[in-house]
Amino acid sequence: MTIRTRLTALLVGLLALTVLTGCAVGPAGQDSGKPTIRIAYQSFPSGDLVAKHNRWLEEALPDWNVQWTKFDSGADINTAFVAGELDFGAIGSSPVARGLSAPLNIPYQVAFVLDVAGDNEALVARNATGITDVAGLRGKRIATAFASTSHYSLLAALERAGLQPADVQLIDLQPQAALAAWERGDVDAVYTWLPTLDQLRKTGKTLVTSRELATAGKPTLDLGVVSTPFAEQHPEVVDAWRKVEARALETVRTDPQAAAQAVAAEIGATPEEAAAQLKQGVFLSPQQLTSAEWLGTDGTPGNLAQNLQSAAQFLAGQKQIPAAPDLATFQRAIYTKGLPDVLAAG
Repeated sequence: MTIRTRLTALLVGLLALTVLTGCAVGPAGQDSGKPTIRIAYQSFPSGDLVAKHNRWLEEALPDWNVQWTKFDSGADINTAFVAGELDFGAIGSSPVARGLSAPLNIPYQVAFVLDVAGDNEALVARNATGITDVAGLRGKRIATAFASTSHYSLLAALERAGLQPADVQLIDLQPQAALAAWERGDVDAVYTWLPTLDQLRKTGKTLVTSRELATAGKPTLDLGVVSTPFAEQHPEVVDAWRKVEARALETVRTDPQAAAQAVAAEIGATPEEAAAQLKQGVFLSPQQLTSAEWLGTDGTPGNLAQNLQSAAQFLAGQKQIPAAPDLATFQRAIYTKGLPDVLAAG
């Protein structure tokens, strides 16, 4: 696809988004006299859902309306940021790398690491296909959500197995649409995330997980991003949001039963199912978040910047973006203001 075609598609998406957002401004009962924080969330098991379910941000910011909007993938969240419709978002590292690169060049920054992908994202082949490894996917139909962490991991898995994207039939489907295609027998394999992933595993074989790919040098993460203009105007809100997210992470780590109950209510699962799904992710402590390996500290962004640049370089090599920006671009995109004091205070 040419850059011009991509831009055209983006404009079409923006027009559609404008129509949708014009119809759904937020939950009933919001105080129109208060400013509104617009947050994108996804239904993967994480501390973000714990914070949302418990309304901790609403409690921390009583002078603001908090508007949560569900999105199916990072690509859709990027589109909403481009349209100026969001202030915060839960989004994968691959879409962030894409968003910080041309032609999108989205003015947002990474302010939190929600989780590191482990067994909660994986490539699964239908049992009926008889496929037992990634190399066996040559010529097969594989569904994934384009421009997502799963898409990035799928490309990495194919490369690792000696396959090119042209050697398979890639189909752009969101998780629930991929599940429907799987049940119809329209696709042979799917790379996706929880909770849809667990449904696929019932009748499929796991070929590779994101945990394995991370060990092989292609890690993916779920990140919390904030609009740069919003962060500049309201740093106190960003601080409150990070404290709430840190509280949620700590709940996942120290009170898994409470975390599972909150996540279960958000994704429509049982607490037992939610607990099992949470165990498949990797959740960092506040000390790890502010280490040189991840976010870093105020004025000294951590290695997360290199991780994002590496993802962009891989995407450029796969011709998913024109070129990867320099490291400084990604370092500027790590929001470290107040770290680690903010998280410690949380």
